[in-house]
Amino acid sequence: MLQEKVAALLNDQVNKEFYSAYLYLDFSNYFEARGLDGFANWYKIQAQEERDHAMLFYQYLQNNNAKVTLEAIAKPDKNLDSDMAVLQAGLEHELYVTSLINAIYAAAHEVKDFRTMQFLDWFVKEQGEEETNAHDLISKMELFGSDPKSLYMLNSELASRVYSAPSLTL
Repeated sequence: MLQEKVAALLNDQVNKEFYSAYLYLDFSNYFEARGLDGFANWYKIQAQEERDHAMLFYQYLQNNNAKVTLEAIAKPDKNLDSDMAVLQAGLEHELYVTSLINAIYAAAHEVKDFRTMQFLDWFVKEQGEEETNAHDLISKMELFGSDPKSLYMLNSELASRVYSAPSLTL
C-alpha cells in the first residue's frame, strides 16, 4: 500500500502530465498558425507522450489500490510571442516536471517505498531525455532559425518525428 503523501504526489502528477499535454498542444497550435507544420508535429507528439505519462501514473496508482482523483486541467498560461519563446517555455516546463518527479522520488525514498522508486526510475531517465531534446531544439533554432532556408530544413526534420509509445511496464 502506498504511503499517503506518496500517493497524493503521484495523483497530482497525473494532472501535471495532462497539463503538459495541453501545454504542448498549445505550442503545436502556435506553430501551425505560423505555417511551421514540422514544429507543430513535434509538439503534437510531445502532447501524446505526456498523455501516456499521465496514464502510466494513473495505472500505477490503480495497481497499488490507491484512489485516483481527477482534477481540472489548467489552461496553458505561457506567452507565445516568438518561436524561441515557445522553445524556451518548453525547456522551462521540462525542468519543472523534472523537479516534480524528483520530489515524488524523494518522498518515496523517505518512506522506503522501493517499488515506487523503481517505477519512477524510468521517468527520471525520460526527463533527462526531455531536457536534452528541449536544449537541442533551442540550439538548432539559435543556429538556423534566422535563415529561412535553414528554418525550412529544421521544420522538415521535425516533421519526420513519429510517435513511439513508452516501453515502461507496470
